[in-house]
Amino acid sequence: MRAAREDMLAIEVIVPQSAPRRWQQLVIERLEADGHDVAVAHRAGPASWPAPAKAAFQFEQRLFRRPGPLLGSAVQAIQARSGNRPAALRLDLAGDAAPSDVPTIGLWFDGSGADLSAAIAVAAGRLPVIEAVLDKKTVVGQARPMVDKRESTALGTEDVFARAITLVQSVARAFAAGRLPLEPIAETHARGQRGGFTSAYLGAALPRLGREALRRARFRHAHWRVGYRFTDAPGVADTGKLGTGWSVLPDMGDHFYADPFPFWRQGRPFVFVEDYPHATGKAVISVVAFDANGVPGTPRVVLEEAHHLSYPQVFERDGVIWMLPEASASGKLTLYRASGFPDGWVAETVLVEGEISDATLFEHEGLLWLFATDRDGHGSTSDTLAVFSAPALAGPWRPHPANPILIDHRMARPGGAFVRNRDGRILLPVQDGTLGYGGGLGLSELLQLDQQAVRLSAPRPIDAAGDWPYPKIHTLNRAGRLEVIDGIAAVRKRSGKQ
Repeated sequence: MRAAREDMLAIEVIVPQSAPRRWQQLVIERLEADGHDVAVAHRAGPASWPAPAKAAFQFEQRLFRRPGPLLGSAVQAIQARSGNRPAALRLDLAGDAAPSDVPTIGLWFDGSGADLSAAIAVAAGRLPVIEAVLDKKTVVGQARPMVDKRESTALGTEDVFARAITLVQSVARAFAAGRLPLEPIAETHARGQRGGFTSAYLGAALPRLGREALRRARFRHAHWRVGYRFTDAPGVADTGKLGTGWSVLPDMGDHFYADPFPFWRQGRPFVFVEDYPHATGKAVISVVAFDANGVPGTPRVVLEEAHHLSYPQVFERDGVIWMLPEASASGKLTLYRASGFPDGWVAETVLVEGEISDATLFEHEGLLWLFATDRDGHGSTSDTLAVFSAPALAGPWRPHPANPILIDHRMARPGGAFVRNRDGRILLPVQDGTLGYGGGLGLSELLQLDQQAVRLSAPRPIDAAGDWPYPKIHTLNRAGRLEVIDGIAAVRKRSGKQ
């Protein structure tokens, strides 16, 4: 995640002398790429993980066919070296560096300075919090990583270490720019490791892995369904509840529809959706046209690329209709122009480079803004919020100086367009990954948006009570009388049955 280059900072990074890990090596590489003057110091003593943890990770790497070293894999060595200037900041990646007069920021995983605690937490089924702690007493940064594959301890720990890298880089940038918080952003919860790896893995992780294997033998890994309703009443953004009146957009079970965005054209409603055929594993964008009685027609494909497409935000600006679909697999965010609405679309320009997911456009105080998640090279696509701004749709788009705005599986990933409710508050639907991807949706109020800071309130969970049969939702949108959502369904393989 590139940002404006800060003044070069002299940093001493402390790593284990024996068995340092790949995530620690990548932190050093990221800091150097940002232009910092990096020295490396060793902390003596054993740092190797226990044999059962190594064996479990090797087993899961083979099981999930994940090639190459993981971020938690030991590297042969990270060579000690001096910097060009005395350090202004120390980063303790070993977990127990000696006290110093130089400000020292360490990482605590699930309340412990040992990174093995991340693996223990994931094995036990917890979502660990990473805290950046200044001089062992003040929390100056925090990350709540998303764990995508809850059934895999190895891949889940990979997601955690990915955000440890993001957090360290972000904190170093904030320190260099004088943006570290003056007060603790949270209370510290130092407690040491909670239990051992072997008991957590055998008691929780292996049974969880077995249950997921049985589920996938019978059911689709994921199958979403779109809901819609026409109403003049206050919607979900006003009530905070799904309520009643929902109809399900039917499918045959061999592909699903998700990420619905409604759009009215010449008095007629359309809904654009992600259309995912299970056979290909690569989604396209389809449109559903509704007749005068509110009855949906058969979805038809309107945009297909060599890569996966989803989250088709469609909007009108400057007399032109545009689509901004997610295409993170392409490594860029491309804007499309309607050449013959609703079926014809042509790529107009690339707005942002990177693995950008669910980019959501918003106009505020004379600027255009994009809220999205940025995978940042490793880990999940659902936990790192990045914001960009531009004077016009074509750009130039610039990253916010405070990127990443937050690292939080509960609210980083947008789940629909911004909406102003009847109280005048600006709300953003946000995905809550606490129960897994698509586990729920909340509404966060936009509290501040300018070039100095971006602040969102803690999300208010949407109450799923009502007649919508799939309460695990991850998209909410409304245009006029047409409101749309989606929800994940349990669908048996080779069938559309529940």
